[in-house]
Amino acid sequence: MNKNQIRARLVEKGSSFRQFALANGYEPRHVTQVVARWAGADRLPNGRQAFAILRDLSREIGSEVLPGILGPQEGGDSSEASSPAENSNG
Repeated sequence: MNKNQIRARLVEKGSSFRQFALANGYEPRHVTQVVARWAGADRLPNGRQAFAILRDLSREIGSEVLPGILGPQEGGDSSEASSPAENSNG
């Protein structure tokens, strides 16, 4: 999904990058930079905030901005509290 397709989905919902950013606690400039950098990419971002922005944006528009950004539980809240490191017995 490219930047214009994402913008079009937001406009359909009566929103914009700026309104999305302010509603979700992000800096508007950071949201536009992350979308410009990662829209249409073939891999997921490494940064936590970039990943969070793209995940929240995907949930907002109802489809994945990047393939795999919503994980296996597409539509539901992911369990962010558990991590594989907690389950290992060293």
